[in-house]
Amino acid sequence: MKGKGMQALWSKIKFVVDLLFPQQIRNSMLQAVPFWIASLLTGLVAVTYTKIFGYAETLLSKILQWNHWAIFVLAPLCFILAWLVVRLFAPNAKGSGIPQVMAAIEMATPKHEQKLGTLLSIRILVVKIFSSFLMVLGGGAIGREGPTIQIAGSIFYTIHRHIPKSWPRLSNQSFILTGAAAGLAAAFNTPLGGLVFAMEELARIHIRFFRTALFSAVIIAGLTAQGLLGPYLYIGYPDVRNLQFSIFFSVAVTALLAGIAGALMCKIILAVMRWKRSFNTAQNIAFILVAGGVLASTAFFVDAHILGSGHELMNTV
Repeated sequence: MKGKGMQALWSKIKFVVDLLFPQQIRNSMLQAVPFWIASLLTGLVAVTYTKIFGYAETLLSKILQWNHWAIFVLAPLCFILAWLVVRLFAPNAKGSGIPQVMAAIEMATPKHEQKLGTLLSIRILVVKIFSSFLMVLGGGAIGREGPTIQIAGSIFYTIHRHIPKSWPRLSNQSFILTGAAAGLAAAFNTPLGGLVFAMEELARIHIRFFRTALFSAVIIAGLTAQGLLGPYLYIGYPDVRNLQFSIFFSVAVTALLAGIAGALMCKIILAVMRWKRSFNTAQNIAFILVAGGVLASTAFFVDAHILGSGHELMNTV
């Protein structure tokens, strides 16, 4: 019944396109429609994910206002639950999701197409959102931007899978690429940023067709998120009035130090990930409990501002 319903929906869409557009552009419109549907869904899901993320942060704050000691239960418990959900239901929902999407773009060929469902799917989308909620509720330092890209890639991949064979030819690779770009545009509220990413990838993998549909889909996803969340900058609106020229030296030094610190942090994270590869289940659980305990202790005895992504703190500063 589900398959028949999808076929009926696509048939209705095709009927409307055939009715409204002349023969010369009908094929191009039919190619563009699936991109537009997926991009609209991406914008809506990205907004929903943002709201869930914000709700988890607010809930954590309210719980800690009620009882500061609660972090010693929340952090280890939520981290363990998030790990179990990912491990049991969608192992490739782990991490930021960006490596999985980049791998899917490379693998979107007839030879490897059967494996794409392990990297992008509705199951991964649901697990990604739920595990993110748990991690944020536990005070984890995670962001929604990388996960949004994998979520968007999953939406585009799923839409492509359900396009009937009678439809004009559409590239799976172009769909996943558009999903990544649309996710980037929706996550950061930057349609132009999504377009730049798409153009870079197009130049690298030599997709020659669907460019108009691809670019318009990225813009639709970004504008959908912007229309529902309102215009905003990721780190707020800085006050740049009456700045002295000398401030540029401070900015350059800060940028240099931030770049070095960021690179070192990435090296540490990668080293820990390599170290953890040989862990069995018991060792993973022990590691998560210790990490949760360290985070809870630091938040309780030093400063609770270390909890979460730090996005709100950056905007406040």
